[in-house]
Amino acid sequence: MDASEKLPKEWYLQADYDMDTAQYMFDGGRYFYCIFMCHLSIEKALKGLYRAKLKSDPPKIHNLLYLAQKVQLTLPPALQEVMFMLNRVSVPTRYPEELRSMSGLYDQRKTEAILTESKRVVTWLKTQLPE
Repeated sequence: MDASEKLPKEWYLQADYDMDTAQYMFDGGRYFYCIFMCHLSIEKALKGLYRAKLKSDPPKIHNLLYLAQKVQLTLPPALQEVMFMLNRVSVPTRYPEELRSMSGLYDQRKTEAILTESKRVVTWLKTQLPE
């Protein structure tokens, strides 16, 4: 097995690590960082799928919907909604204008729902890897 065949697996290992980090941020009350890590985890899983399906390096972008389109995914509607929402909030959580206002946007209940749904997305993406 050459290095290029290992790369999709590495992307998925990093996606899992980032999802664990999202959980850690949630447990510590760092809610918008939790959401940022959810986005990053899904992004890495999509890039692993991109590498596996297209046999080329994924583009250095953060747009989840673009990546899903490039690998020709047909996501279940509920998972597509999660990716759409994360796409929309990724820049503000990545580069918050004001810490206090950003912290107020995501409470424990809302963040926990996003975390739970993001875990579902990553789990589903793993099922899409080619044999």
